Amino acid sequence: MTLSIGQLSKRTGVKVPTIRYYEKIGIIPAAPRNPGNQRIYGPEHLKRLNFIRHARDLGFDIDSIRALLDMSSTPQASCHAADSIARAHLEMVRDRIAQLTLLQKELERMVNECSHGKLCDCRVIEILADHEQCSTDHGRITTGLSGNDAPG
Repeated sequence: MTLSIGQLSKRTGVKVPTIRYYEKIGIIPAAPRNPGNQRIYGPEHLKRLNFIRHARDLGFDIDSIRALLDMSSTPQASCHAADSIARAHLEMVRDRIAQLTLLQKELERMVNECSHGKLCDCRVIEILADHEQCSTDHGRITTGLSGNDAPG
């Protein structure tokens, strides 16, 4: 089985520029090229890219994915390191959930305090203009779990 980059993209749901990026940074092996200089991908590319896509969907960063892929090349080794990576990621997810819960409560409070009258009396605008009026120290909250480390 050989696939063009477009076919690989369709089969995995990973955009073509992202496939090229993953190849460039070495988390998928460089694809051989046909006589027309087009990349041709095989079953191992498909399997690896599906792994990466699933890991990215779960919010793992590229460095963690690279480490997990390296570990998968020695299937008889202990899974302690893989477990450690997953546990660290789980803790980060829990921290984000806690941050987002604070953010949700603050936004609910702002909306509930708004009298829906004129902007000059709007609690949403007042609270956004003065962090001291917030009921929680929600700080700077990021909502993305996986970051933006790949194009497309």
